[in-house]
Amino acid sequence: MIWDSLSNIPLAELLAFVAGGLLLNFVPGQDVFFASACGIQGGPRAGALAGFGVGLGVLFHLMLATLGLGAVVAAHPGALMAVKYAGAAYLMWLAFKSWNTGPVEPQARAARAPWAIIRRGALSNILNPKPVLFLLAFLPQFTSPAYGPIWQQILGLGLIFAVTGTLVTMGYGIVAGHAGQMLGRRLRLVNRVAAVIFAGLALRLVAK
Repeated sequence: MIWDSLSNIPLAELLAFVAGGLLLNFVPGQDVFFASACGIQGGPRAGALAGFGVGLGVLFHLMLATLGLGAVVAAHPGALMAVKYAGAAYLMWLAFKSWNTGPVEPQARAARAPWAIIRRGALSNILNPKPVLFLLAFLPQFTSPAYGPIWQQILGLGLIFAVTGTLVTMGYGIVAGHAGQMLGRRLRLVNRVAAVIFAGLALRLVAK
């Protein structure tokens, strides 16, 4: 069903969507900075897992947009503000934890539970109301009733955007992880750099 709707979209328009999505993915935003902070703090594997978790959060927002709930949330500023401040509080909590974490041996960093890192990435995205607003503004531009049911087009295009965005974010996390490893045993500094990034993301989320 979804494939049928996507196949009806002219190839040039579909390629324009993919190119536009990749351009947006490569511009560093909250997702990229979050995965990079996790990579700096926990190494390349942690950065990749955080990027994957962020991608799961995008899927959550995509489901909201597909079901039409995103438009309902967007129409109620109070709900958006609540989610925004919850997300900022979560990021500040991560900043506090990172700032107060002492040096950790590389073996211990590598042993951190993968699902814990993925969960942090997913929550950081789910508690940010901006992705669903972005999806509601970006995806419909490439849809048309002539191509099939609109919800199928939104879901299909959204899945393409989520996959490419996840891969890009994971890549940023991996690169940042290698940069963090180059600092060797100066892990207290690494943790504090990550804390500053988390705190900066929290302030950025509230300010906009």
